[in-house]
Amino acid sequence: MAKVSAEQLGSEPIGKLLVKQAVPASIGILVMSLNILVDSIFVGNWIGSIAIAAINVVLPVSFFIGALGMSVGIGGSSIISRALGSNNQAKALKTFGNQITLTLLITITMVILGLTYVDSIIPAFGGKGRIFEPAKIYYTIVLYGVPFLALCMMGNTVIRAEGKPKFAMIAMIIPSVGNLVMDYIFIYIFDWGMAGAAWATTIGYVLCFAYVLYFFLSQNSELKINFSHIRLDFPILKEISSLGFVTLARQATTSIVYLLMNNILFGLGGEAMVAVYAIIARMLMFALFPVFGVTQGFLPIAGFNYGAEKYARVKESIYTAIKYAAILATIVFIGLMIFPAEIASLFLSTKEGMPAEEIAINNYVLEHIPLAMRLVFAATPIIALQLIGAAYFQAVGKAVPALLLTLTRQGFFFIPLIFILPIYFDELGVWLAFPIADVLATIVTGYYLRKEVKKELEG
Repeated sequence: MAKVSAEQLGSEPIGKLLVKQAVPASIGILVMSLNILVDSIFVGNWIGSIAIAAINVVLPVSFFIGALGMSVGIGGSSIISRALGSNNQAKALKTFGNQITLTLLITITMVILGLTYVDSIIPAFGGKGRIFEPAKIYYTIVLYGVPFLALCMMGNTVIRAEGKPKFAMIAMIIPSVGNLVMDYIFIYIFDWGMAGAAWATTIGYVLCFAYVLYFFLSQNSELKINFSHIRLDFPILKEISSLGFVTLARQATTSIVYLLMNNILFGLGGEAMVAVYAIIARMLMFALFPVFGVTQGFLPIAGFNYGAEKYARVKESIYTAIKYAAILATIVFIGLMIFPAEIASLFLSTKEGMPAEEIAINNYVLEHIPLAMRLVFAATPIIALQLIGAAYFQAVGKAVPALLLTLTRQGFFFIPLIFILPIYFDELGVWLAFPIADVLATIVTGYYLRKEVKKELEG
């Protein structure tokens, strides 16, 4: 594998560079998303649709704790990219060391709290009725692996900030492949049920951590830290926190959305309606992988060139990233509009001898999901502007606008809409909230991004 230097972020043509950064990121996200997708298919076919709903209840909790690592990673990586762009190696090393310490302190604390209050957390996130017991089994086991996940997510963003997207891609592929192999062994062969699914996920996190640790200890990384670097430094912690809070706020809002959606939909249609949302939630993670890949590829390019004061290249990277992401989002949109029922059927068991209740849930899901999925993804072609716009402010270290734009879709628009629209339209109102929030957030982001480009990059 060819070694890529950070300096190339400031010299190669933007289009070529974005492809070089985004393709590995997209592949990594694709494999990670396929892992979630196929994992859900295995669970749905080998355990049942209630098991999919149970995992959907647990995911926002474990992902939120894992996202603490991603928040520290992205916040610190923005600093690292700009430090490398301005040839400040000392600051890059100190930042990375502080990222490690901060990730460990936060995630271990959160895991202890999460295990202490397990019986309160699961029902709060919609784990009620028949969903509670399988959700508790899955949650308890997976939580032990979440610190490893947090370190992986933090390390992955730093690897990308160094200009080494292929290594970051491998770090995302390893846990996904490991999880799927363990799924087959623990669920299908050993018949461990929900415990098997949980152990497979946890082992995947540990495998990822082992690879990330190898990368930073080997000659592939330019960041070689020592004990002095891991001692907490308040100015650096403040900068990491202000930028990382953007990612944390986004994931916290996502977790709140899961909590509200699971509870609102449980009230409208019980466990079956939660299962409908669980499948759509998986597609939200999976279907948009190329758009997220372009966004991840864009971050170090914009950050490095902004730090090097190459503003024309920053502007070019914005427009190129939006164009590429919009094309890919449109392709995804077409597929989802044509095949919603076929996609949903992949998650549902067809084995003989299923209980009547399980068959009824499957039929309910197949009946309700086509319209729901089409509405949820109706505004997909325009979300590129929303994602790249918010990412730009984060990449260049402008924490406040990055935070506000990140919260615009889910916090300012979507959450109020899912309270208001179901009053008038019941279940339909929940699904209508998705495209309306996307359109409004894209308009707001486009306005502020255009204003910023004129002021900072053209002025």
